[in-house]
Amino acid sequence: MSEIKSTNIHWHEGDIGRDERWKALGCRGCTVWFTGLSGSGKSTIASAVEQALVNQKVNCYRLDGDNVRFGLNKNLGFSADDRAENIRRIGEVAKLFADAGVLALTSFISPYRKDRDLVRQIHGEAKPSAIDFIEVYVDTPLEVCEQRDPKGLYKKARAGQIKGFTGIDDPYEAPDKPELVLKTDQLSVEQSVRQVLEMLAGRKLIELKK
Repeated sequence: MSEIKSTNIHWHEGDIGRDERWKALGCRGCTVWFTGLSGSGKSTIASAVEQALVNQKVNCYRLDGDNVRFGLNKNLGFSADDRAENIRRIGEVAKLFADAGVLALTSFISPYRKDRDLVRQIHGEAKPSAIDFIEVYVDTPLEVCEQRDPKGLYKKARAGQIKGFTGIDDPYEAPDKPELVLKTDQLSVEQSVRQVLEMLAGRKLIELKK
């Protein structure tokens, strides 16, 4: 689905490079990729991080799994192939945001390790140099996610009304080496946000304000 079908196309370099852009705008882009089961707290934490960053005048933007399916990815379903294409497209969009100097926050179940690894590769192969890709595993036990069930999806999946639902009849492949693990059954939203901000500050992507 991701093969190049266009012909007679050529990459056009602009007159301004990434380093010059970032220096002029006083920012540095990256992608923070929140992954985990439905109900793990990905969107809640990503939204809170976005608010905290905006309050610190950091240029950031959040891409949410459901939201992009209303527009960019409205032609995709939930088969393995469609999920792979969904993640590939978002990976490319997040890379463009990051290249522009925006701190891109993405919140997607992204259940398959190979799809997330592809997005990491896309960032690693960015020109003229790699763009930071930070994988945040929101590690919440399935039973806790089911108890929360904010959208009522687990109930429907258990009743057989939803097929191929991650965690029930479709697997979730946890990251091997995420940059950060958040156990939201043990951490509050505020504590989780603080850990994300501290990590970004440790990587010199933001200045942590008290």
